[in-house]
Amino acid sequence: MAEQVYTVTKLEDDLLMIAERHVRMFLVLGETSALLVDTGFGDGDLAAFVKTLTDLPLTVVITHADGDHTGACGQFESVYMHPAEFDRYYSHAVETQALPVWEGDVLDVGGRAFEVIHIPGHTPGSIALLDRANRLMIGGDSLQEGPIFMFGPGRNMRALICSVKKLMKMDSAFDRILSSHNRLELGIDLLPALVEGAELQLSGTVEGVKPEMDRPCLQYNCGRVKFFCS
Repeated sequence: MAEQVYTVTKLEDDLLMIAERHVRMFLVLGETSALLVDTGFGDGDLAAFVKTLTDLPLTVVITHADGDHTGACGQFESVYMHPAEFDRYYSHAVETQALPVWEGDVLDVGGRAFEVIHIPGHTPGSIALLDRANRLMIGGDSLQEGPIFMFGPGRNMRALICSVKKLMKMDSAFDRILSSHNRLELGIDLLPALVEGAELQLSGTVEGVKPEMDRPCLQYNCGRVKFFCS
């Protein structure tokens, strides 16, 4: 049953957080339509669960195409993502069509609008969604305290550093960051901590340790943030 798989938390009157295991999705309820950010692992009937929360026309956007964010994409007619994620997305054998969103595109649901910001590093087509009016950014996996997965195909620490530095130049536009994993809400003080931690890991001065979970990588504790790297 969907109700056993998903839990919902009201963050704001028009912003809900849907949790499935250790991943979060976000549902924005606009005046004319709704926006679902990510689809989780796909353990339950997410489409049916969302219909219990809103009957507005729904757009689905994916922050990046890792399996814990695209698992229920097959339950929807189409999903939007950066085209740099198409290869990763279709490697999961998902039948639902992927449609492109680009840097600077705006997803407007009526009363709330989210600007697409391309932030490669965690994956080549990772995006953040910026709500300038409410000074809020949804950051996916790229913007969190971690451990951030930075092992396997498509991960690039130097690209992540460039992306975070890009966001630091925009930090007058937002105060809050919502993350898909670990701590839910973060401030913009996370951004310099991410850069510092990533540069520390690249420098080779931090020793990797075996992670608690079974992963083919080492965990690097770099001050406030952590990374899984091979």
